Amino acid sequence: MAERRKVIVIDDDPTGSQTVHSAPLLLRWDPDSLRRGLRHPSPLLFVLANTRALEPEAARERVREICRGLRLVLAELESAGELDRWLVVSRGDSTLRGHFPLEVDVISEELGPFDATLLVPAFLPGGRTTRGGVHYLHGEPVHTTDFARDRLFGFSSSFLPEWVAEKTGGAISPDAVERLDLAELDGPAANLQARVDSFSAQRVVAVDAERPEQLAALGEAVWRSERRLLFQSAASLINGLVPLPPQPLDAAGLAMLRRRDSSGEPLPVLVVVGSHVPLADQQLEELLRETSCEGVELTASKLARVWEGSAGPELLQALELSWLDQLREIARQGRTPVLFSSRGELVFASAQERRRFGLELAALMARLVAALAPELGLIISKGGITTHTLMADGLLLDGVELLGQLLPGLSLVLTPSDAMVPGVPVITFPGNLGDAGTLRKVWGLVQV
Repeated sequence: MAERRKVIVIDDDPTGSQTVHSAPLLLRWDPDSLRRGLRHPSPLLFVLANTRALEPEAARERVREICRGLRLVLAELESAGELDRWLVVSRGDSTLRGHFPLEVDVISEELGPFDATLLVPAFLPGGRTTRGGVHYLHGEPVHTTDFARDRLFGFSSSFLPEWVAEKTGGAISPDAVERLDLAELDGPAANLQARVDSFSAQRVVAVDAERPEQLAALGEAVWRSERRLLFQSAASLINGLVPLPPQPLDAAGLAMLRRRDSSGEPLPVLVVVGSHVPLADQQLEELLRETSCEGVELTASKLARVWEGSAGPELLQALELSWLDQLREIARQGRTPVLFSSRGELVFASAQERRRFGLELAALMARLVAALAPELGLIISKGGITTHTLMADGLLLDGVELLGQLLPGLSLVLTPSDAMVPGVPVITFPGNLGDAGTLRKVWGLVQV
């Protein structure tokens, strides 16, 4: 009998499944949900932790809770002979933003010890590559891009050993970070195997990657090795660990999943843009050039005043009803409503206040979309926090089924048959993916 394997991905937002297909994405991690996910026939299980939206301590406790649930269910399945081997991937952003090393530290405490942690930030379809230990975005060192200036997760070096030192506050020096370079990945399999087998002492290993074959070679060596390895990675490593057959539905087939009314006419598409990276601003501006699209803007400064004021709940309810009426009217006219929060960023007294405002804004958008969901044929949701909040708190989903990629890196998931609104396709669109025209292109693809 073939070895029964599972790669468990603890994902810090809902977009880490952007290179694979036909897998469950869990939005809850109680034992029953984890048991169902681990028994799914896919070799992959994604647990959508959404930790990038949280304060460090809250992120720590969420990962700990997930790991303790996993430890219980994994032991149960192993003792029953249902699972032979498993790996854990802490999936993070391919532009190096997130709670590193916090999340891998917690995973090590709860599910370890591990011999080493492999740092693999490459996301090849999105132009994120690593050469000579330096991480690039479309050939530009990532520390020179807007992503490195993120107010919560910014950094100053693209050389991964220095990035690790910066993120660990010097607890791990650059010299203590091992490197696995392109020549080793492209070289003889026996040499690569010996190198992987040598990883020990809980070292961090920064891994180069420019081609899928390099990550496939690494994946083969990992499965052959007896070392217990943990991974902090972006999405492309997952394909190296789990080679998959071709996606069952191509882009046209996925687009045809858009729901229809009783007469066979396609129901409206709704676009939601919560991401505030500069690329998202450009994509929104380009989409709104379409005469068939009309924006409904949630003004952040106004909402900040409402949430701070004594008349908050009543005024907010009136605003929500007004926005909902606008969205419905646009859809009634046969056009595409585009719900977005105002561009630019407000200045907050602390990172904690900024996160709290962001979560309240995401919750508001989720409520509006959930109210419209029974009338919709498909949802395009841009931004990881926005998308997670929509699925978990707006649509009240325990999980979704990942069907595949509409475009490279753009997943389409389907709400389950027992959901509050069943069979709704949701395109999970990362804030940092594509070029200025990608959102408009995706909108055009689903105009079936």
